[in-house]
Amino acid sequence: MDDIAYFAAPLDLLRLNVREEWLDYNGHMNVAYYVLVLDRATDIFMDAIGVDAAYRARVQGSLFALEQHVIYRDEVRLGDPLQVTTQLVDHDDKRVHYFHRMYHGEKGYLAASGEFLSVHVDLGARRSRPFPPEITARIERMKAAHAALSRPEEVGRSIGIRRTR
Repeated sequence: MDDIAYFAAPLDLLRLNVREEWLDYNGHMNVAYYVLVLDRATDIFMDAIGVDAAYRARVQGSLFALEQHVIYRDEVRLGDPLQVTTQLVDHDDKRVHYFHRMYHGEKGYLAASGEFLSVHVDLGARRSRPFPPEITARIERMKAAHAALSRPEEVGRSIGIRRTR
């Protein structure tokens, strides 16, 4: 994939359809598969910043999940097309904070969103370590491309029952 696609704002690189084995007893996609789809988008995000299979083999570095928050907005059903976009929210020398939005690929409604925080890890030592300069440079390029995007309103949202008066 070329850098132009990888630095689009937001990234728009994942499209797939809801599979039969992803359905639950309610006839819609089970919550575990929402997470699976968002995780696939994370894999594409990792490739985009250069933490791809070749990097993992060469450098013995990868990203590990630290935290995630998924919001389920609307159901999707068998065969529905899905489109997932990804926005880089922030980063430091070891961590990346990013946000996925999962849309119904034809009707356009937001089905789910997910906020994620990952850390760069030395796979040999199983400890966090700073990104190497070439990865930091790619993250910075993506950050510049995503700077014009509005910060997702869900970022930093806490869980709880919201009461209306």
